Amino acid sequence: MSLHDDAVLTLKAYEDQDELRQYYLDHLAAHPEDGLWKSCTDGHVTASALVVDPSRGRVLLTLHRKLRMWLQMGGHCEPGDATLAAAALREATEESGVPGLTLLPGGPVRLDRHPIPGPCTQHLDVQFAALAPADATAAISDESLDLRWFAYDEVADVADTSVVRLMEGTRARLQV
Repeated sequence: MSLHDDAVLTLKAYEDQDELRQYYLDHLAAHPEDGLWKSCTDGHVTASALVVDPSRGRVLLTLHRKLRMWLQMGGHCEPGDATLAAAALREATEESGVPGLTLLPGGPVRLDRHPIPGPCTQHLDVQFAALAPADATAAISDESLDLRWFAYDEVADVADTSVVRLMEGTRARLQV
């Protein structure tokens, strides 16, 4: 199965945000060859994961080097990614430096469509959550200016509504 096929199946199985989910599916149907790749200037699907440590009630955010915003880990799909979930886990591990992350069961937590600086016009982000091991120690990557753990109640003070909604959706799944 190709990454494109996995993306379509993942999105079809996703049960929330119907209008946005359909937009993603329409985008992939219109761009079967490049809808997942950075080269698609009409936008492309990306994968991200909010790294969460439920035992300590905190999430790990990265201060994105280019955007200068506190965000979850994530980015572009790569040819070696077999699934969107694998892409999200790879990005979360690379950007957080935390080994042993596992994705929260149940597939994506949310979808988020946001504009980006050209030449591409938008990211169609499929957002997962990744559970950090209890002894997780983060290590900053080249893509970040900073990397920091935030208590759940601090996230709204530093991050945009997309990250806050992702955190809320993740906490609802965790039931905390």
